[in-house]
Amino acid sequence: MSDRRFRITTAFQRNVANPLTRLLPFQTLLETTGRTSGLPRRTPLGGKRVGDSFWLVSEFGVKSQYVRNIQADPRVRVRIGGRWHHGTAHLLPDDDPVARLRTLPKGNSAAVKMLGTQLLTIRVDLTG
Repeated sequence: MSDRRFRITTAFQRNVANPLTRLLPFQTLLETTGRTSGLPRRTPLGGKRVGDSFWLVSEFGVKSQYVRNIQADPRVRVRIGGRWHHGTAHLLPDDDPVARLRTLPKGNSAAVKMLGTQLLTIRVDLTG
């Protein structure tokens, strides 16, 4: 079931949700560098800025394309409130992603918990 959920969810996100939400001016976006293409890849997501860090939880962990891109190159940009910030992303497999979700915005956290099969916490240390 988890593999089927992954395929259905990622197909919906890739073909419907992400193209639409990328257009919203205040949608939070994570920009990674494509590990094969070298091109910028923008993923709408939820999370929260805490000081000079941005926290999020990936619902599919290392199966997510943006997580694979981070593994290849952790330099990213995050658009928060319409403003872009450079940063370095860190995958935190030892962090408790369910506990982390309780500290993040409720709507997105509920969706991540409901759809996710391999939760993974990510922290982006912002530099500007």
